[in-house]
Order: sequence, then C-alpha cells, then structure tokens
Amino acid sequence: MSDYAGLLPVAIEAVRRGAEAMRGRSPGSLSAKSDRDLVSELDFTIERELRAFLRHATPAIGFLGEEEGSTGSAELQWVLDPIDGTANFVRGIPLCAVSLGLVHHNDAVLGVIELPFLDSRYAAARGDGASLNGQPIKASTVDDLSEAIVAIGDYAVGPDAAPKNQLRLALTAQLAERAQRVRMTGSAALDLAWLAKGRIDAALTLSNHAWDMAAGVAIAREAGASVVDRDGTSHDALSEMTIAAAPALSDTLLTLLAKADSQQTSTGEIPSGSY
Repeated sequence: MSDYAGLLPVAIEAVRRGAEAMRGRSPGSLSAKSDRDLVSELDFTIERELRAFLRHATPAIGFLGEEEGSTGSAELQWVLDPIDGTANFVRGIPLCAVSLGLVHHNDAVLGVIELPFLDSRYAAARGDGASLNGQPIKASTVDDLSEAIVAIGDYAVGPDAAPKNQLRLALTAQLAERAQRVRMTGSAALDLAWLAKGRIDAALTLSNHAWDMAAGVAIAREAGASVVDRDGTSHDALSEMTIAAAPALSDTLLTLLAKADSQQTSTGEIPSGSY
C-alpha cells in the first residue's frame, strides 16, 4: 500500500456522497459565472457538504473547491469539482462527474471520479494502480493515431474565448485529418477516466484548472497513460495544458499541437503565450 492509499476510503466516501446528491436532487437555481458559463445551486451545495466532511475526516489536509476556493494547507490539498460537466447535468445528459483529487506539492497523487448516471467509480492512489468499480484497469496501448479515438476539451467561453479558440479549432482540424474519431464529451474528468479504462486513446485539454484535472491525472497515470504539459514535460498543477494519451501517441499529439500553434502564431491571430 502506498503512502496515499490509506486516504482512498475517505475520498471514495466523499465522492459517493456527492454522486448520491447528483442522483437524488435537482440542479436548483442556475447563475452565470461569465459569458455562457453557468453554475448550479447544487454545485455549491455539494462543495460545501464535502468540504465539511473532509475537514472533519482529515483536518490536516487543505481543500480547494472550484466554486468557493481554498482553505487550509496548500502543500497537501483535496481538490474538488463538485459537478464536472454542469452544462450536461442540468440538461439531463449523463456525461458528468464528481471529481476529487489529492495534490501534494502540486502533484496529483490520488483521485476518485464517480459518473453517477453511468454507475462507474474510478479510483487510484500513487503506486497502487487504478480501478473501475474495484477492478484493475489499464490505459490503451494504441500506437497509431489513425486507430485512436481522441477527446478534446470544451471550446472556451467568456470574454477572451475567440483568441483561445483559434488554437482549439486548429488542433481539431489537425486531429480530424488523422485520428480515427474526435470526441467532445463536456467533462474533463470523464475524458481522463475513460482514457484510464482504454475507452478512448487520448484526452487533450488546452487548459489546466486543478479541479478539472487532479483526480483524472492521478487515475490516468496509474493506469499507464502518459500525462504531460504542452512542451512534453511532466504534468503538474502548474502546467499550462493537459495532454494525456496512450504512451505511444504522446509525441505525435505534441507535434500536432505545435503545428497548430505555429499556424496560428504565423497568421498573427494568437500572440505567443496568450492561452
């Protein structure tokens, strides 16, 4: 058992409570976070309830939630997305998740993701492998992009969406010409969980919010996937992007990303470093 595995039962119980709330309660009132980005009343409720549970169960560990920020230690910290895929959830689309990771010195070391409407709970602790509903799982070993299903993260919304989306669109075009299929599920946690199970072969997110990524990165890595930043360095909470894939696909995807980036930069549409 790893140093972190002893915390898995706590994380699983926390996520179970969140998933139960998603299955049993309505989204409640909706409010806008920014242009075309919404949050539900239930997002806040789940985050508050799990923050309280984890503070009681593990008082020495800090907490970062998507909706209400951080409390306690930042060195060792629970990181929660109470409903990943809120837009899906409020429309009754079952591609949504509760995502809870543990980050130590900016490195994701444990994760639990539950997909409440797909009866799936993914879990991992560093050094102990990854599981789906208690059974070991492994990432894909596909080595040719033409045989790969690739998930790409949502297009950006908000006041700066247009320049950010130039790179996303350019990368989508590159993938459309080469990958077997391109998918956009609307949930980064689900993408990384499915990568860990081998249902998809790559999950590309051109951003890196800790609450979106921490749990999924820990699970995907323990399942054998490669997870790196846009420059190929090992991914952590400070990375700019999240490029996760079957190991043999990683270099190819980084090359396509660099090509998409250079095309946009050469046209002057996206200044370097503006993502």
